[in-house]
Amino acid sequence: MRTNMLRSIQSSLKNSSSSTLLRRSYSSESAPERKVAILGAAGGIGQPLSLLMKLNPLVSSLSLYDIAGTPGVAADVSHINTRSEVVGYMGDENLGKALEGADVVIIPAGVPRKPGMTRDDLFNINAGIVKGLCTAIAKYCPHALVNMISNPVNSTVPIAAEVFKKAGTYDEKRLFGVTTLDVVRAKTFYAGKAKVPVSGVNVPVVGGHAGITILPLFSQATPQANNLSDEEIVALTKRTQDGGTEVVEAKAGKGSATLSMAYAGAIFADACLKGLNGVPDVVECSFVQSNVTELPFFASKVRLGKNGVEEILGLGSLSDYEKQGLEALLPELKSSIEKGINFANKS
Repeated sequence: MRTNMLRSIQSSLKNSSSSTLLRRSYSSESAPERKVAILGAAGGIGQPLSLLMKLNPLVSSLSLYDIAGTPGVAADVSHINTRSEVVGYMGDENLGKALEGADVVIIPAGVPRKPGMTRDDLFNINAGIVKGLCTAIAKYCPHALVNMISNPVNSTVPIAAEVFKKAGTYDEKRLFGVTTLDVVRAKTFYAGKAKVPVSGVNVPVVGGHAGITILPLFSQATPQANNLSDEEIVALTKRTQDGGTEVVEAKAGKGSATLSMAYAGAIFADACLKGLNGVPDVVECSFVQSNVTELPFFASKVRLGKNGVEEILGLGSLSDYEKQGLEALLPELKSSIEKGINFANKS
């Protein structure tokens, strides 16, 4: 039973994309050696994310880092009988060892949201953490694909970009804000309302990764449900935008979206690894340096490949409601991006 469960989880990771081409995956025998580093591995997102990445057959080396608690997490997941070798690193003095040779670095480090706390409230704490971690990435694994989970993503991705620019290592194709949880939520909520199997649903989500900057494009959802009213589309949009708050409130002050975020982070990291390994037509939504709008960063569908971002896809046709949402989100997203850039350049 346990073997069947493990295979089911691994299959879910392999088959997470709506594209049938993505359903081809590598066996552990044929997959290249790939090191994945998780920074913040002992935290609420980091622990389940560490588990999910240990289950991924594309990972040969799993490097877990945190300021405390990492040896226990590493020992725990290292007992799982999958391909990757696991090493845990703890403390600032071991950050370089954790990062050396990494192909993909996932950053869930930082403090979580609590009731009544906005993503903006998290800014000063998490911005400082991200700045320090990215300084180390620039030194020890400058060519890694960096998957930013730490909130507020609308600001932490620009912070990372500025840190890498100062270090002379910035490659816009290799820096990603992980907005996959917005896509996961949009798919789930849409499938429930449209009464279609969620496994076949795809919904692009564009913009940013906070509140109204999250814009699900339900007009482009597949399969297209013609039974949804305008009011239901508005409600689905609002629920997708407020998904994080829904979880924070449901946990009554004892946590935020950790399990679903870990799942989403694992899905996006899996897509990055497939791209690096040459799997064709790997497409996911992500917050990246972009010219889709006048803003320097924007989330949209991105084709992933051996160099990270191979192509940034356009927005496609938008409904009138989505056009209004796009206009409404731009000023707020612009402000968040500028806040990150200003923080990074303060010192």
